[in-house]
Amino acid sequence: MKQIEVVAAIIRDDEGRIFATQRGYGEWKDWWEFPGGKMEAGETPEEALVREIREELSAEICVGELLTTVEYNYPTWHLTMHCYLCTLVGEALHLNEHEAAKWLSANELDSVKWLPADVQLVKDLEKVMKL
Repeated sequence: MKQIEVVAAIIRDDEGRIFATQRGYGEWKDWWEFPGGKMEAGETPEEALVREIREELSAEICVGELLTTVEYNYPTWHLTMHCYLCTLVGEALHLNEHEAAKWLSANELDSVKWLPADVQLVKDLEKVMKL
């Protein structure tokens, strides 16, 4: 089975909301995810995340702690997703690859159709956000 390793940014704002993006292409078009992407050879996960957020959102982030690593089997490949808590440096965000984006509070996290690999992460985030 093909293995894919990615990083994802759990970007929180001052109000505690989480930034979510909607895919605009491919098999999972219109499903929601956390921004991020594939690590390149020689990159640390943190370096990959900073690069991916620059590419996808034209934004700068501060990468915080590793929240979790998700392991998920899609039908034809296995995903390893390292999920980091992040904050924006500045307020500028531009959707370069995604169809849409939203800031979601804890009680709004279930309002979008998350990619399968993100579903358990969202449940864990709901618990953390309500503490």
